[in-house]
Amino acid sequence: MINTNTIKNPNPDKIRRIELSNFLRTRRERLNPEHFEMLISSRRRTPGLRREEVAQLAGVSVSWYTWLEQGRPITVSEQVLESITRVLRLDWAERRHLFLLAKDHLPPSKPCSEDISHINPELQQVLDAFGICPAYILDKYWNIAAWNKSASKVFVDYTTLSFREKNLIWLLFTHPSQRELLVDWESEARRCLAQFRFSSDQYIGEPWFTELVDDMKYASPHFREWWTQYDIQAAHGKCKKLNHPLVGRLVLHATTMLLPDYSELKIIVYTPLPEEDTAGKLAKLAEIE
Repeated sequence: MINTNTIKNPNPDKIRRIELSNFLRTRRERLNPEHFEMLISSRRRTPGLRREEVAQLAGVSVSWYTWLEQGRPITVSEQVLESITRVLRLDWAERRHLFLLAKDHLPPSKPCSEDISHINPELQQVLDAFGICPAYILDKYWNIAAWNKSASKVFVDYTTLSFREKNLIWLLFTHPSQRELLVDWESEARRCLAQFRFSSDQYIGEPWFTELVDDMKYASPHFREWWTQYDIQAAHGKCKKLNHPLVGRLVLHATTMLLPDYSELKIIVYTPLPEEDTAGKLAKLAEIE
C-alpha cells in the first residue's frame, strides 16, 4: 500500500490518485471469487479477484484497469466507473468516494423513484421523538420521505398523497390546502423556491431535476413566473405562521438538521414559539384521532 505521508512536496492530484489506487486494490481484494460466475482456478496467492478478472467483468482492457489501479493519470469515463462500481459491489458511499477520487466530482444521481422514500426505521424513531413538534425528512429531491404524526396533523395527511404530491415544491405550489394553511403563502412559496434552487443547483441537467421543473412549469403559473427570476437563498431558520382549520393560528420556528450518516437526507423540525399558545394547540392536536 502506498503511504501518502511519505511523499515529498505532494500535490492534491497525485495524492488523490494514490488514494484511488489503494481504494481500488482493497475493494478488489475483499471480493469472494466464488460469488462470480467465471472460471476460477483452484490456487490463489492473493485474496479477492485478480486485476484481469475485474477488467473482464467491467468490460475494459487489463492494461487500462492496471493503470487505473496503479494511480496513473489516465482519463476515465463515468460509464466505466459505473461498471467498476458494479463489479466491485460498492455501496452508495463507496461509489461516491470512487467518483471523487477518479473524477474529482460527485457521481450522477440515480433516477428518482418511489424506492428513494424508504427510510431507516431508526430515523422514523428520531422523528417520533420530537413529540408534538412537527418534523419530516427531506431527501435531495425535496421529497418528503418520512414524517411524524404531528407533521401529518399540522400540514397535511401525507398518507393521502401520491409520490409526486409528497414533493415539497409540488405540494406547496399545487395543493389547495397549503394556500389556506399558510398565512403568507406567496412569501413562503417564493422563499422555498429560492432555497430549492440553491440546494439543487448541483443537479442541473440531471433527469429528475429537469422532469420536476418541467412538470412544475406546466402545473403552476406562479412557479413558471418565479422560476425565471433566479432568486437564490440559503436555508436558515424561519418563522412560519399557519392558520390551522382545527386550532387556529400557529407560530412555529423551522430548523434544518443535517444527518452526517445520511448525507442526502435532512430533518426539518418545527418548534412552537410562545405566540398564540402554539405549544398548547399542538398538544390538543396530538389528542385528536
